[in-house]
Amino acid sequence: MSHQQRHTLGGYGKTEHEVDWSQVGETLTMLALAVAQIDTSLHEGNQSINKLTTSFTAMAGNSQKLLQLAASADSDMPQKAGQIAGELQQEIQQAIIAFQFYDRLTQRLEHVGDSLERMGHLIGNAEQRYQSVAWNTLQQHIKSNYTMEAERIMFEHIMAGHSVAEALEIYRHHFDKQAKDNFNTDDDIEFF
Repeated sequence: MSHQQRHTLGGYGKTEHEVDWSQVGETLTMLALAVAQIDTSLHEGNQSINKLTTSFTAMAGNSQKLLQLAASADSDMPQKAGQIAGELQQEIQQAIIAFQFYDRLTQRLEHVGDSLERMGHLIGNAEQRYQSVAWNTLQQHIKSNYTMEAERIMFEHIMAGHSVAEALEIYRHHFDKQAKDNFNTDDDIEFF
């Protein structure tokens, strides 16, 4: 698929020959939602992995500094060791946060897999595939699995017929705002 074709699924208007509701339209909408979820998950996962790499590299460097400091007979050793230990603690906390993002990434991808499987069963069921109530039930099940407001907003935009690119832009705006609000605090790190 060429770069121009990515994220164009969704946002299809009805032609004059289409009925008010069709399973094809619902399928396209649900696929657009899955694509948006996968893209946001991969984007956040890459950011977390990059942060983990940076944090563990810095921790390794500080561990080496502590070893060198312990081997020296420097009179400022306790003060320097305390400073390095403080930096090491901050780096460990950042690594834990990145691991938590990775955990959220795997949970989200599990939800996408579950949603796609449920949609496949719905399409495969001749009695339900043309029933708008069955599709609405599936959509409500998917929406109920979201834990972040940004995900619910993305869902609503896709369901309203917006393109994946438009939904991703709105999601990233809300996610970036939420991340700034959450990370500029002195909250304790939750170990999992």
